[in-house]
Amino acid sequence: MSSNVLVLPAGSESALAALQAIRRNGAVVAFKAEKISLAMTKAFLAVEGSQSAVSARIREVVAHLTDNVVRALTRRLPDGGTVHIEDIQDHVELALMRSGEHDVARAYVLYRERRAAERAALDEVQASPLHLTVGGERRPLDIAALLRRCEAACAGLDGAVSPRLILDQALKNLYDGVSLAEVQQALVLSARTLIEREPGYNFATARLLLAGLAEEVLGEAPAAAAYADYLPRFVAHGIAAELLDPRLAEFDLGRLAAALKPERDQLFGYLGLQTLYDRYFLHSEGRCLELPQIFFMRVAMGLALNEIDREARAIEFYDLISSFDFMCSTPTLFNSGTRHSQLSSCYLTTVSDDLEGIYQSIKENALLQKYAGGLGNDWTPVRALGSRIKGTNGQSQGVIPFLKVVNDTALAVNQGGKRKGAVCAYLETWHLDIEEFLDLRKNTGDERRRTHDMNTAHWIPDLFMQRVHENGEWTLFSPVDVPDLHEKYGTEFAAAYRAYEARAAAGEIRLHKKVSAVQLWRRMLTMLFETGHPWITFKDACNLRSPQQHTGVVHSSNLCTEITLNTSDAETAVCNLGSINLVAHLRDGKLDPAKLARTVSTALRMLDNVVDINFYATPKARNANLRHRPVGLGIMGFADCLHALGLPYASEETVEFADRSMEAVCYHAYWASTELAEERGRYSSFAGSLWDRGILPHESLDLLATARGGQLETDRQTHLDWPALKARIAQHGMRNSNCVAIAPTATISNIVGVSASIEPAYQNIYVKSNLSGEFTVVNEALVRDLKALNLWDEVMVADLKYFDGSLARIDRIPDELKARYATAFEIDPRWLIEAAARRQKWIDQAQSLNLYMARPSGKKLDELYKLAWLRGLKTTYYLRTLGASQAEKAGGRDEALAEETPKFCSIDDPECEACQ
Repeated sequence: MSSNVLVLPAGSESALAALQAIRRNGAVVAFKAEKISLAMTKAFLAVEGSQSAVSARIREVVAHLTDNVVRALTRRLPDGGTVHIEDIQDHVELALMRSGEHDVARAYVLYRERRAAERAALDEVQASPLHLTVGGERRPLDIAALLRRCEAACAGLDGAVSPRLILDQALKNLYDGVSLAEVQQALVLSARTLIEREPGYNFATARLLLAGLAEEVLGEAPAAAAYADYLPRFVAHGIAAELLDPRLAEFDLGRLAAALKPERDQLFGYLGLQTLYDRYFLHSEGRCLELPQIFFMRVAMGLALNEIDREARAIEFYDLISSFDFMCSTPTLFNSGTRHSQLSSCYLTTVSDDLEGIYQSIKENALLQKYAGGLGNDWTPVRALGSRIKGTNGQSQGVIPFLKVVNDTALAVNQGGKRKGAVCAYLETWHLDIEEFLDLRKNTGDERRRTHDMNTAHWIPDLFMQRVHENGEWTLFSPVDVPDLHEKYGTEFAAAYRAYEARAAAGEIRLHKKVSAVQLWRRMLTMLFETGHPWITFKDACNLRSPQQHTGVVHSSNLCTEITLNTSDAETAVCNLGSINLVAHLRDGKLDPAKLARTVSTALRMLDNVVDINFYATPKARNANLRHRPVGLGIMGFADCLHALGLPYASEETVEFADRSMEAVCYHAYWASTELAEERGRYSSFAGSLWDRGILPHESLDLLATARGGQLETDRQTHLDWPALKARIAQHGMRNSNCVAIAPTATISNIVGVSASIEPAYQNIYVKSNLSGEFTVVNEALVRDLKALNLWDEVMVADLKYFDGSLARIDRIPDELKARYATAFEIDPRWLIEAAARRQKWIDQAQSLNLYMARPSGKKLDELYKLAWLRGLKTTYYLRTLGASQAEKAGGRDEALAEETPKFCSIDDPECEACQ
């Protein structure tokens, strides 16, 4: 196997060198990756042939899988450490299964089982007693104390969660002379490996992790008295270390300490707590300073700084987020209460058509990325390739070279390594550089004109979609020749565009190009399929339904396509995000309207406070946010709601639930904004807005339908008392120009332990990888239903893993359950469009909508995105597709794809985290 070269990510070499393996006899030896390669090669040979059959394919696959195993181990143990041989073999088995080598994995599992039986028959000697090394001294390891810790972690959980099993697994990973930290880690890792068998171990693992964290921070278990005593000390320490805002010391800390609820630590699953510890809790001099309830109180205090009764509001905010009814976005959680209160999530900019303006925009990107936030850049004003430059009498190189600079800036400015910079460039479909823009993410061609690390999106006017339907021609222009197209939409855009086409035909505009609208549309969909970009978003739906159309134009969306705010040379749009945990508001099979109203009211107040407390990296961002005060209240846990209600995603009942639930959220959000306006005053640009004109978001559908000449097919029913809301707005106005946007919630849904945003279930069991490591995720609702049918056993776990979390081909599962727990790629994506259209009816901004297609084709993509336009959606986000082998396993191969290699877009896109 000497030809196999192990390639590790930067920084992993030291972790690998410090990694040690524990043999079954307790001996600690150096970790050797080549032994993994040898074992896997033998497994391949057991299935595919003799030693002479070690093909180049086997060598390549084994090298790749060995690399995956080593990466997983070094990510879990970045500073080195010990790992038991059984744990290593578990990773090997997982790597084989995840790569689709199921027959080889089976051979490997059978070999392990046979060897285990042989060892059990020969093992007649008891293991030697283990000793703990503390402060250089050896002492006997207290097994009884470890068992008590495991029992405490399992208290109140399902009886299938066994403290003894956790301990037994952990003891295999210990050696004589082990340190206390390694013992704690062994318990956590032991419990973690059991999550796939029983979801209750998810909470047991979190509690074991918490016990270790509490000892690190408090020196004892996180009891109420310890928490209460620690809060004042934490504030004093944080201020002295220049981490916390000194104003936090002005709070009545005794009152806040008495309000802490340590029992809410029990709400955490392992992924959520580990994510907080690794990425959100404040650390000083290598030591963690926060525990969950301290963290939530710090965030709440930071958001209550400007309140009159700060303590009462801080407690109100703390209760909301610590109960998981609502969660602030990642930038707010990172920075609230600190000396650097950059709390906003999204920034949208327009780039002007001059060299100074272009590089000023790139500088502003860097400043905004430095502190957090996903960026959406509108590049449409920049003149196209070949346009004349008056100052030099030369020709412009167009948009593309500047986007390469934007791409590299996003890589260079990464919040000190916490998160990489993330940006999306938008271009209108009539721009003469649109064809090169389509190729930016390709892996072939001139690398100087490629941007592999940034996102791209189309900003499509309705006239283009109409030309596609008519099979008409489309004309591409340089914006320097048609400057007002950028500022027009709807019928005004269509009239101006046709006039420019007439001038071009008459020879008055030299630089232009006529193309087939259908051919350009097909190429747009082809590149979306092949590279995942550019995304499809609709200019006119965003503008005609914008409450703020009287003050400017929406020129783009943001990084995740849910924000639709005006931008210009003078204004950078800013949005502050947070999400309602929708499933936490279900009661007796339906939404609890009273609880939802209370949650939304408090959540909107928190978001409005962000506007005033926030640090702004540029004056244009500050001015725009204070003038318009937009916020984006979203939802998460939608799929969990469907599981709780027994609804398949692909059903009319789910579309109706999407409609009713979003109507309720939006109604209460707009009502809460009127209450804030009554208390604090309306936002300064309210006069002339759609709110001021008495046009509510769902009523703006009429404006879109009129501009399209009726090409809009969407439901218009209402169920709540909207006339009463309209009367309140007429009396008190609105505090916020925009109130609702559904963001991806990639990370905060992990913290809360619910399904992300409005996403369907990705898989019913899978391994999730992020910056904190690898985590087994199991659909707990499915496990409950399978247990009720006496179907949850080791065989079912194995079947779920084999079929990548899908129930479709597991014969003993009832069809009704298969429909209810269909995974994202098993759902006809038209149902996602239909549910999204019902939500979009109520939302004053947009929603981050991923579309899933297991076996895409040109026809299917054409129909899907035309349906999105016809239903009045404002934006779409990623198109996620399966690779050919995955699609085949999911239920048969589409002959139309025989010569294609579909792209699979991972559900764990780091870019999503820039918003949430």
